[in-house]
Amino acid sequence: MQGFSKYSGHYRQLLSLGLPIMIGQLGMIILSFADTMMVGNHSTMELGAASFVNNIMNLLLIAGTGFSYGLTPVVGGHYGCGESRSAGSALRNALLTNGLVSLLMMTLLTVVMFNVHRLGQPEELLPLVRPYYLVLLCSVPFVMLFSAFKMFADGITATRVSMWILLTGNALNILGNYILIYGHCGMPEMGLLGAGVSTLCSRVFMVVLFMAVFMRGRRFAPYREGFFHGGFSRETVRRLFSLGTPISLQMGIETASFSLTVIMVGWLGTVALASNQVMLTISQLTFMIYYGLGAAIAVRTSYFHGQKDRRGVSHTVISGFHLMVMLELLLTSVVVLLRHHLGGWFTEDTRVSSVVVTLMVPFVIYQFGDGLQIVYSNALRGISDVRPLVPIALLSYIAVALPVSYFFGFVLDLGLVGVWMSFPFGLTLAGFLMWRRFRYRMSGS
Repeated sequence: MQGFSKYSGHYRQLLSLGLPIMIGQLGMIILSFADTMMVGNHSTMELGAASFVNNIMNLLLIAGTGFSYGLTPVVGGHYGCGESRSAGSALRNALLTNGLVSLLMMTLLTVVMFNVHRLGQPEELLPLVRPYYLVLLCSVPFVMLFSAFKMFADGITATRVSMWILLTGNALNILGNYILIYGHCGMPEMGLLGAGVSTLCSRVFMVVLFMAVFMRGRRFAPYREGFFHGGFSRETVRRLFSLGTPISLQMGIETASFSLTVIMVGWLGTVALASNQVMLTISQLTFMIYYGLGAAIAVRTSYFHGQKDRRGVSHTVISGFHLMVMLELLLTSVVVLLRHHLGGWFTEDTRVSSVVVTLMVPFVIYQFGDGLQIVYSNALRGISDVRPLVPIALLSYIAVALPVSYFFGFVLDLGLVGVWMSFPFGLTLAGFLMWRRFRYRMSGS
């Protein structure tokens, strides 16, 4: 206990920063639960279509959000040194870079949309897939602009602001789902398309609300001068790209290992796709909460790194690892205890509920690896050592995870459980390699 006592201050700081982020992330998961439950109860076919579209979209949305994470060490370093004007100027430049990246993302997603029929998905789902996909495509720029504001607020430790805006936007989205999916309040019954329209409206709303808070809030007053008068800096834009691009690629590659397996799952049929969507929604619950803590680790690490305090960096990361293990034990225990009820929350199809229970084994196994890679990817992000993340991700998530998924799922004929066995291998290897890289940097070599 005496050994742990030296980390007590770091535990408090990480929880103070991380809990609002976790709550905001939890709000996003509640939204994902609500989407899946409402769409699943409307029809199993729509649930399968939602699974396919959401996983394709998430592949680029998470990569794009990862690009925004490059703003955290920039703002965190300025904040640690008391440079409010420079932090505000960094936000201005981040909105520009995120806007440019969103245009690239929309171009790539448009190419996929025109080739969706070539991806081997069930033919009966395509009429549901296309309109839902198009509506979500229109929301991409607003996701990226919101991410810039959120990363800035988190970097100056104003994590509660992001939390309240996320919760408000998610509540609006759930209300919109209720009205548009089922046709309440005089609106037509739109089903899956209604869920997409509701998502688009909520994303626009959150950007407008964040802009209003930044322009009017006293908490942001010291940063507005740099935002309005700092201009656009080639050096800052270059740094945002140099930091954001590797993080984006790492997170995109990780998400690809999940999203590309959905194509394999589609080969197993509509029930497998629906079951996969239910379990991915559960997995996102743990991932997002873990990543709330990871974001706090990145913020605190960048703060100490800006002050050149190596001891503070090291203690922050060790404290974050301790907290992550406790979170893993807590959340995994809850999911396992509820395993026989999870499928029934999302759909009345008993076949889906039965398949969901079988996925508990790979789910439990990969929790430690997931937490490990989140802690150390954010630690590397906080000290601006992000380039090694890309080769680590390629090795772990593509070279190892995808072949393992195909081997277990189709060569050994284990079906959906076999496809999911790739995740423990890929995530644990990534976490180990990121831990080794962080230790190398801290050793001063």
